[in-house]
Amino acid sequence: MGNTIIFSIIILGALVIAHEFGHFIMAKKSDMKVNEFAIGFGPSIFSKRIGETVYSLKIFPLGGYVKIEGEDEKTNDPRSFANKPLISRMAVVLAGPLMNLLLGALLFSVVAFFTGITTTSVEVIPDSPAFKAGIRDGDVIYKIDGEKISSWENIVDIISNRPDKEINIEIKRGESIIPLRVKTQIDPQTKRGIIGIKSKMIKHSFFASLIFGFNRMFYVVKMIVISLVTTGIRTQDLVGPVGMVHIVGEAAKFGIFNVIFLAAIISINLGLFNLFPIPALDGSRIIFLLIELVRKKPVDPEKEGMIHFIGFAILIILAIFIAYKDFIKFY
Repeated sequence: MGNTIIFSIIILGALVIAHEFGHFIMAKKSDMKVNEFAIGFGPSIFSKRIGETVYSLKIFPLGGYVKIEGEDEKTNDPRSFANKPLISRMAVVLAGPLMNLLLGALLFSVVAFFTGITTTSVEVIPDSPAFKAGIRDGDVIYKIDGEKISSWENIVDIISNRPDKEINIEIKRGESIIPLRVKTQIDPQTKRGIIGIKSKMIKHSFFASLIFGFNRMFYVVKMIVISLVTTGIRTQDLVGPVGMVHIVGEAAKFGIFNVIFLAAIISINLGLFNLFPIPALDGSRIIFLLIELVRKKPVDPEKEGMIHFIGFAILIILAIFIAYKDFIKFY
């Protein structure tokens, strides 16, 4: 349990730091005055001023914030958030969620670098249906039953859903495309179709891992968006820090790379969640900036700040509810 809590704190801390660092670095690049960079909420247990910015670690490590001059209050400071061009303010707001998406892609890349990347090139088990049909090591699966193959997952999905059936497979061997017919077997444990092939893995390739990481990140984003469009947000799907400790503990049973993979998914979810148009989240600030773009006049910073404060209070109540639900569900 102790290791699980440590893993959870490290993951949550890394995601929060990445998110807030996105806001922070873009604000600095836009020459905005950053008053505070804080990890957590509540009273400070550590703080240090470096230049004009106070760097703080708060007692409740459930989030963080970057306090930029003039973001939620009126000020005449020329370096304030409100006095910078709209495009600069939009970039600062978007930088946090985008940093979470970037972190997710990089974490996927780390896992891929060390554990390997599946390809559509295969290794064949001797005397298997694939071997008897003429498939050999190094062959690339090009099409199955007329469907062009895009990934190893694509191959597994098609074959596993055709147990004890003949399938048409086209393979690439050098420059040649060879059509073959293979009779699938039934896996006695899963009852799914198999033909006796496994993916030829690519390991320790920096660029291949990086490409895989970004492709996987975009795939997860697409799946989340599709899920939101088809089913919406359901309270039973929401998980807070209490639930995260349980999920991290389960992932840790299968090794550190499962924990890193999980952290990537959580980071991407966090980035997308912050883009929701909910007061206190980055998505709400984007909405206010778009309103300003349309009406050619900014919303009063103090009024906007009050809306975000109310939204923050609602989010705290929601967080308490989710924590209670997670505790009942997992413990």
